[in-house]
Amino acid sequence: MEKSDEQQRGRFIVFEGIDGSGKSTQIQMISKRIQALNLKVYTTFEPTAGPIGSLIRQMLSGKIKTDQRTLALLFAADRMDHLINDENGIRRKIDTGELVICDRYYFSSYAYHAQYMDMEWVIDANSLNAGILRPDLTVFIDADPEKCFERIKNNRSEFEMYEKIDIMKNVRINYLKAFEHLKNYERIAVIDGNDSMAHVGDAIFHEVMKTINLASEKADF
Repeated sequence: MEKSDEQQRGRFIVFEGIDGSGKSTQIQMISKRIQALNLKVYTTFEPTAGPIGSLIRQMLSGKIKTDQRTLALLFAADRMDHLINDENGIRRKIDTGELVICDRYYFSSYAYHAQYMDMEWVIDANSLNAGILRPDLTVFIDADPEKCFERIKNNRSEFEMYEKIDIMKNVRINYLKAFEHLKNYERIAVIDGNDSMAHVGDAIFHEVMKTINLASEKADF
């Protein structure tokens, strides 16, 4: 029996959270657990390592000065290239059946840039990206900004533009506002990031398994 287009299609799972929330660690953990089920996983991140993403990173580090509107549009442009470039575009990977896990996507733009401009403006700036590909699941690791800031201070000697406690608190609020605003269009799982690393990982694994339609009995908790 031939598989339907929906069965052949891969899945796109995005991890979101404020800086220091543990996204990168949890992505590594969930990738290993999925690979143990003999499934192929492609992990990626934003801003990308491409030319636009590299420019953005210089701006975030303060090496290049920029206006916040310009930065927001650069993020949207980097995201478009991330979706459609010939070498490793996410859209093609999804269409050919791959499971893609991405560290940040357009909800990051909504949360971070809405501090400086109307959130609707940022949503409109990313509308072409959303039209090309919405995540099958957005995992938001909801961690205490104070704890996240302590993690950053303990692991960094230099800080990026948004790695300030007041900004981090505002970003968390904006994430929740964006989720509420778009709840009829997006599938979002809010995970308590203040729990132990193992418990956070199990909660994420449960949500991801539902998304990729694997029977729960295959999960090894």
